[in-house]
This record gives sequence, structure tokens and C-alpha cells, in this order.
Amino acid sequence: MQSDIDPRHLIGRKAFDRNGTKIGTVDEVYLDDATGVPEWAAIRTGFFSRDAFVPLEPSRLEEGMLRVPFERSLIKDAPDFGVGRHLSPAQELQLYHHYGLDTAAPPSPEDRDFGRLAGQDEG
Repeated sequence: MQSDIDPRHLIGRKAFDRNGTKIGTVDEVYLDDATGVPEWAAIRTGFFSRDAFVPLEPSRLEEGMLRVPFERSLIKDAPDFGVGRHLSPAQELQLYHHYGLDTAAPPSPEDRDFGRLAGQDEG
């Protein structure tokens, strides 16, 4: 999502799926713990008045509406963690998997030969 958007300006906006079908209204915005960048939006849906978490990347704010590039049915079936609480890393991982988003761990540092260990014989 555009990083220059103030997350407070998302709350109360209408949210629509990839086909233009209304999902609901942005209820809360969750920030990344490390960067402070808006990462998830909780959308108040009409599905039993629950909130569905949607990723803000690759969603877009267009013409005052949040456009979420997923089908309404996928959003409806997203894990329900309730709102008003911190999302744990495990919950975020569940959401990433649900939406089929890349959750690959960063590449491990390449192996390096640091020479021989102290006390090792050379020979």
C-alpha cells in the first residue's frame, strides 16, 4: 500500500474486493512492530458482524476506498482473531498463508570459512 497514507485516514473507509463487491468498513489498522508501517486492516463485515483481517500490501487506497485484491469469499474465510489486540507473529503467519502471500524467511548468511579454530593443529 502507499506508505505515505496515514493509517488513521483508513478507519471508516469502505473496502471492496477485487471484483468491486463491498466487503465492509475499515474498523482498525495494525502496524508492523518493527517498522511502524500499516500492515493489516480489520474490516467490519456483514458476516455475523465480525472483522476480517486483510493485508494492506498489495491493497490500494483509490478514490477514498480500500481496494483489496482478493475474492470476497477468501476474505470472509480469513482466520478470526478478534480486534483490539496485538497480532502475534504466528497469527500473522496464518494470515499470510491464508492469502497465499510470500512468507519466505530472509536468506541465511552465506557460509564463510573463518580459518582454523584456536587450539587446532594445522597439520
